[in-house]
Formats: sequence, C-alpha cells, structure tokens
Amino acid sequence: MHNRPYRFDPTILREYDIRGVVGKTLTLKDAENLGKAFGTLVRRRLGNHKAPRLKVGRDGRLSSTEMEAALVHGLMSTGVTVERIGLGPTPMLYFSVFDDQADGGIMITGSHNPPDYNGFKMMLGKEPVFGDRIQELGRIAASGDFEMGAGRVIDKPKKAAYVKRLLQDIDGGLYRGAPLKVVWDPGNGVAAEVLADIVAKLPGDHRIINGEVDGTFPNHHPDPTVPENLAQLQAAVAADKADLGIAFDGDGDRIGAIDKQGRIVWGDQLLAILAEDVLADQPGSTIIADVKASQVLFDRIAALGGKPLMWKTGHSLIKSKMQETGAPLAGEMSGHIFFKHRYYGFDDALYAAIRLLLRVSREPGRLAALRAALPAVINTPELRFPCSEQRKFAVVPEVLTRLKAAGAIVDATDGVRVTTADGWWLLRASNTQDVLVARCEAADEAGLGRLKSALVEQLRLSGITPPAL
Repeated sequence: MHNRPYRFDPTILREYDIRGVVGKTLTLKDAENLGKAFGTLVRRRLGNHKAPRLKVGRDGRLSSTEMEAALVHGLMSTGVTVERIGLGPTPMLYFSVFDDQADGGIMITGSHNPPDYNGFKMMLGKEPVFGDRIQELGRIAASGDFEMGAGRVIDKPKKAAYVKRLLQDIDGGLYRGAPLKVVWDPGNGVAAEVLADIVAKLPGDHRIINGEVDGTFPNHHPDPTVPENLAQLQAAVAADKADLGIAFDGDGDRIGAIDKQGRIVWGDQLLAILAEDVLADQPGSTIIADVKASQVLFDRIAALGGKPLMWKTGHSLIKSKMQETGAPLAGEMSGHIFFKHRYYGFDDALYAAIRLLLRVSREPGRLAALRAALPAVINTPELRFPCSEQRKFAVVPEVLTRLKAAGAIVDATDGVRVTTADGWWLLRASNTQDVLVARCEAADEAGLGRLKSALVEQLRLSGITPPAL
C-alpha cells in the first residue's frame, strides 16, 4: 500500500544503527516513519501467514519516551503487534526477542553519545539490522510503499525475567570463589535500571555510584573507553579498598573495568581473562576479537588451546561472524563482549560483568593479578584523525597498495594491520564517524616510536596531516 513518501536525513542512517541529534537531524517524524518502514520490512519478510510481534524498549534519555510513542505509532500502522518492554538496557531488548521468540525488536537509545543524541538499534528476527538493511529502510520510506493494517500495542515488561537470567549462573552454583568488594558505575545510564536488583543478590560487598537514571548524565559521560570517564570509579575503588570497579556505557552493552590498583583493564584484556573459563569448558573453540585488539589476546587464546580469529570492528559484524563460526565468545576493544557460552550470543555488559566476577572470585590476587599475568606491552589508545566521509575510504586502499609494494606483512581484514619486528600498527576507516582510526603496539618505547613514525609517514603520503602522537 502506498502512503506519503518520507526521506530521512542521510546522516542518521549509520552503518550499525540510526542515530542523530534530536530536533535537528533526528525528529519524532523520523521515528514514526522508521516504524512504518520497519513494520513493512518485517511483514514482507514473514509473508501474510503470520502477524509479526515486535519488541520495543527505551533508554533513559530525555527524548526517549516521545521517540518511543512515535515509533510505536508508526509500527502499529503497518498491522504488527508491538510489545513494549519498558525502560532498560539494550541487552534487555535483545534478551526479550530471544526469550519470547519475537520476530524482531527496536531499542530507542543514544548509546554512548552526548545527551542531545538519540537513535535506534534494531533486530530482524534474532539477527542485527545493519549496513544494507538500514539503507533498505531508507528506500522503503522514500518510496512511501508501506504496508497498512490495524496493529496493537501491549505492555510486556521483561525486567524481572532478564534479571533472573543474568543471575542464573550465580544461582546455579557457579560462583565458587570468595566474596568480592565491588564498586559499580552505570554513569547514570539505563543499566542502572536493573543493576540494583542484580547486586542485591550477589555475594560480597557492592556499592553503586551514579545509580539514578538521568538522561543529562550529570556526573560524567557514560563511555567506559575514555579514561577520564573512569576517574570517579577509580577514586571510589581506592576509597573503598575494593577488589575491582565495573562501569557501563549509556545503554549497557559495553563494559569497562578498574583493578584494585586503579588501573584500567581494557576490552581486549577482559576478553583474554574471560576466555580461560570458556576454553576450559569448550577446548579448541574459536574466539573472535576485532582488529584493534592486542596481539597479547590472540596469543593468549592460542596458548589456552583456542583458535583466535581476528575480525572486523563493529558489534553487528562480530555477532554475524559468531553465528557463522559457532564461536562461544567474542569481543571488541570498545568493551562489547559477546557470550554464546551459556548465553545467547549478543553483547551484554551486565552478563559479561557477572562472568568476570565468577573468574575474579577464584583468583587470590583478584583482577589486578589476572591483569598482571598478561604479557606487558606498550600501546597507544585509539588514535583518530579527521578525514572526510568520501576520502577516508580511499586512503586505506592507497596505504595497502604502497605497503604490499614494499613487501610489508599486512592483514587487510579491516583496514591495514601491519606487523613488524617491533610489533604492529593499524589504520582503518571508522564506520560511524568522519575519521581514520589507528593504533600501535610494541614491546618497548623505542619500538612504539618506530611504529608511530611508519604510520605517520603513510598518512602524509596520502595527504593526511596527523596530530602529534
């Protein structure tokens, strides 16, 4: 059936989600028409033999309630049944789709972006919606070729069931270590909505800071990959003499951690620690990490008897690769951790936190000892260089051509990852921003300096002026 065509601002149709600045690039009309386009996509995928059931959840941003209402209105106009799960983290939306065997779902969330942003993460069946599927939604809206029907909406909260599932390993007796002292920081993000219920049932001594859901994020930005956002947690861990601190991003699908010495334990280090229990239970399994991860991680997986697989950055790409390979565990430097081992295979920072507690509780030296047991290397944080949307995708092939001509050892899984006697360096185009992303890792400062110089030289050869590293 035809309706009025609608064109989204093209900047909001991202690789892995739909996201923009509320009232500017992202409006309530966008939300309504996304509902129409998504409902249409689902109905055509299923055919007319089934009335689709779609889950909808929302985060704690100030605009999320209105965005939800507009989205639900659009979905209902296509004849689908909408089941609203209410306020909660993105993994609760994923869980509800799996647990209730729904036909898909949409989470209203701005994730780790500033307060004036919002957006949508989507599932079609049990698979993430990304790339061409997102562009297809744009084409459906632009054509105005929407399905129409009398849909309905029901409230079906999932918080209690989700919390019960998160605690299943604890309640099932897998917590066999000593009680822990833990400080938790959801950063006023929506993970706080379920966190209090979880920690109340965990063994040990637990304290939550910034535990009120507040879409203005008054204390710090909820992105645990940025060191300054972890400063408050580091201070709390020190003040409490806690064993560790755990932080979440704005929608609860990314984890950050602090050991008792106040050191950040990065995403690839967490994955190296978490891999031990998985490979003990499933020897020889494939474990996936993105191209930004340390070589220490890949070597650790191999040493534990696993099969390390380096893959493209992006949570939807990782989930798809897990499904293809049957990997029981995967992760990214960004703190997305995916457990298929005893779980559903999506990125859930709250579940990853519980699995971390299970491992740390058995270690006398706690998280600090597990971190210290990993080989010491020196690496840069994620480096970002401004580059236009068009130019960023041309630079990487240019660099790859030069490197191959020079006989360099290059992995082109996602961008270029160059291995030398000093270590490795990476250059790739960001999927979500107008930047090039780089990282370097070496055994010592001198080697790191040489890797940085090689990276800078390649950028300059392609006309990119990097900042001082």
